Amino acid sequence: MTESELKQEHPDVDPDALPFVAPCKTLSITAPINWLKLGWNDFKQAPDVSLMYGGFLVLISYALAFFTWQLGGYILFLSFISGFIFLAPMLAFGLYSISCQIEAGRKPQIGYCIREGKRHIGNEMVYSVILLIIFLIWARASSAIHIFFPMEANPNLSDLAIFLTVGTTVGTLFAALVFSASAFSLPMMLDKKVDTVTAVLTSVNAVLRNKGAMMLWALIIVFSLAISFATAFLGLAILMPIIGYGAWHGYQETILANDWPDHIKLSSKNPKIRD
Repeated sequence: MTESELKQEHPDVDPDALPFVAPCKTLSITAPINWLKLGWNDFKQAPDVSLMYGGFLVLISYALAFFTWQLGGYILFLSFISGFIFLAPMLAFGLYSISCQIEAGRKPQIGYCIREGKRHIGNEMVYSVILLIIFLIWARASSAIHIFFPMEANPNLSDLAIFLTVGTTVGTLFAALVFSASAFSLPMMLDKKVDTVTAVLTSVNAVLRNKGAMMLWALIIVFSLAISFATAFLGLAILMPIIGYGAWHGYQETILANDWPDHIKLSSKNPKIRD
């Protein structure tokens, strides 16, 4: 939402008086464990919708993997696999909406998630372009890294050391950048009438101020993705919804965004959204 739109819809809110970023709480290092538990509870309360959403993500993953392999062979395919973490935050946007519906005492509906997506299309498009640019740069970088791959027919581990070191370092830097920008920004954009830049900077600030807890959360996500890849993406059907729900609860626990107007005002009695 732009500053002019915010003034028009909420004349009582002064955009100039809003903080540059939303403040955040200091988390215990084990806080992500509780987010995971809350995510699992949401999954159990809405297993049908969760599996439907997760199954859709599995189909998308198969389609992307197929076209990537057809267009670029194993190198581009490996780039897609390693770069999946860049695209995952956007795929989880609808899951935040499901958690929100559960908290309001409503039965979650995929249709509501779609309507919410349309309401936030502007911020989503800006964020999608940012992620797409980063992903394309990563795909190019990962292809370039293969110049370090030894030419021997059967290279040993020492011959692969430079290739593995460079690839791991570059990949970690890209992943850390996307993780920091994504951790809390998308839930905040769903919850509050805030612009993309403020949401991203809020997310980065919260991650930097809670390095221990967020490192644990990142490890949980990486481990979940590893399981999903090991099960030919089938693990996404269960693990992705749990992680998405957990991210929503993590945002609520971490970010203090009360200065911004609400996007979502739901109740079990009135299913309509009231701005």
